[in-house]
Amino acid sequence: MTQLEIKVTPIPPDVLQQATALVTQLQTLLQPYLEALTPEQRVALPKMADKTVAFVNDGLQLAETNPQFAPSYLDVKQLQLDVDSVNAFTQLEMPLQSLSMQLNDTVMLAGSDAYVAALMFYNSIKEATKRNVPGAKAIYEELKKRFEQKKSPAPPKQA
Repeated sequence: MTQLEIKVTPIPPDVLQQATALVTQLQTLLQPYLEALTPEQRVALPKMADKTVAFVNDGLQLAETNPQFAPSYLDVKQLQLDVDSVNAFTQLEMPLQSLSMQLNDTVMLAGSDAYVAALMFYNSIKEATKRNVPGAKAIYEELKKRFEQKKSPAPPKQA
């Protein structure tokens, strides 16, 4: 595996503060209109995806122009509200998904750089401990805890 030669530009504290305030403002602004689903609900719900958007839009248009075929339990006005909501939230979701992906990539890259650097230090202190460099052993003992694996209990012997 090769290390990418991309370095993350640190975000200045004032920019982070402004961005955090804007995210909080966005969350506060949208909160009355957002729903939270349980994992079970997410699995159980029928999904509207790219291929079903045209079907839903066609269904709405045809239900509005041919109300005689709409069952009495179908609220066509609510269908219109749902379609409008999908369109409105998608306008927000798409750029936010792109931003979220970029944030995730940046965190991954910075985390990778930090982890590789910490491993370099760990290997250096490990070598210093092997060479009995004063003060190295305590540091090594603290850091090596990360790599210790807990032994799983041995399976019971069968008689």
